[in-house]
Amino acid sequence: MAERVRVRRLASEEGAEPLRIVCRGEHGSIRVRRAMAVMASASGNTALAIARLVVADDGTAREVIHAFNEVGPAVLDL
Repeated sequence: MAERVRVRRLASEEGAEPLRIVCRGEHGSIRVRRAMAVMASASGNTALAIARLVVADDGTAREVIHAFNEVGPAVLDL
């Protein structure tokens, strides 16, 4: 079984960006799905649950989480 991954603790300004993206829904679907994955991880969901939420592979969910932990909110724009 893969190790459980979670996004690092979000500063208030870091948490505001994914929330803004998801609530407005005006951005590309990939950006919205990445933001949803970050928010779901910050809420304590597993990578498998996140993958089901954003209709992706659990490995993809883990990659987004790891990338966010390394790069921060800029990963939403990649």
